[in-house]
Amino acid sequence: MDYVFIERLKVQGKHGVTPQERKVEQEFEFDIKMWVDTVKAGQSDKLADALDYAPVRDRVAAIVETRSFFLIERLGETICQEILQDQRIEKVELTIRKTAVWDNGMPGIAMIRTQN
Repeated sequence: MDYVFIERLKVQGKHGVTPQERKVEQEFEFDIKMWVDTVKAGQSDKLADALDYAPVRDRVAAIVETRSFFLIERLGETICQEILQDQRIEKVELTIRKTAVWDNGMPGIAMIRTQN
């Protein structure tokens, strides 16, 4: 199975456990893999037959920028479920990095979700 991906998507949001994290925007970085059949798009050369990743980017940005969660696990779950609304996507792998939390190292989470 093929996958379409977005790497190093950077979005500002207010997510975290501490009051400071929920008050001041911080940068989050996302890697997204979406398993989808690309055969039809490869044969037709039409965007209508492909998974257009620009709307995915826009949906992720909207969730990160307009909502606020204590845990990145909840943020990730929300994003994965939104992506899986597109029934063509069989599986999504999402990595979230909190780029500005530590001077040395970068915390984050990786999760995989599939269609039910």
